[in-house]
Amino acid sequence: MLHFDDIVFGPISSRRLGSSLGVNILPSKGKLCNFDCVYCECGWNKDGTADRRFPTYEEVVAAFEEKMSSLSAEGVKVDSITFSGNGEPTMHPDFPEIVDAVLRCRDRFFPDAKVSVLSNAFLVGRPSVAQALRRVDNPILKIDASSDELVRQINKPVGPYRLEDIIAALKGFDGNFILQTMFLRSDEFDTAAPEALQKWMDIVRELRPREIMVYTIDRETPDKSLGKYTVEEMTAFVQPLLDEGYKIQIRG
Repeated sequence: MLHFDDIVFGPISSRRLGSSLGVNILPSKGKLCNFDCVYCECGWNKDGTADRRFPTYEEVVAAFEEKMSSLSAEGVKVDSITFSGNGEPTMHPDFPEIVDAVLRCRDRFFPDAKVSVLSNAFLVGRPSVAQALRRVDNPILKIDASSDELVRQINKPVGPYRLEDIIAALKGFDGNFILQTMFLRSDEFDTAAPEALQKWMDIVRELRPREIMVYTIDRETPDKSLGKYTVEEMTAFVQPLLDEGYKIQIRG
């Protein structure tokens, strides 16, 4: 399984974000997430309990400033600064303050770089988290499933989760976010089954995100029964939305 030991790593070549410098504000030797997705490249939550300590605000800022200064001096290109890592970044208790520090440092060293946050949107109903997400260039927020039942099968939320609450909170972004959706299937579910797909497109139309990222399995997954889709299949799934003018990235 993929794992990130450092607070700042890369830059790496991302299929979605270009030359991307990663920021991991989760425990360096474990995994901490309020989802336990069947496809997570970091593995199951139960296998990542050895380390539960968040790096402190001071540790994150020091590591980030040191890395940015070094990359700038070396002339390394940075297209995107991406909060990702070993779980869900918005769980960090100082997430809003860290976002502000990263934005200030970005403005000093790589003012053209876009700051992105990869989030499962679980905590988007928390005002401080939502406000921080709205301050970054690319809040990339996940809805994989179009019903609570599918969410339980695919994302396995840790704690109370209602899709309608997430949708209501996302409406507060007025479409200024990127919706990220994984298409996959197993013997138990299929996110592209006709009814599920239609409900997902209805959610898209309700939220009207400025962009949609549709993708499928690309790395090893903890659930070995999962099946992926081709780019051609996913293009057919989202064709009605493409016809309606939505901007959609499709990645196999």
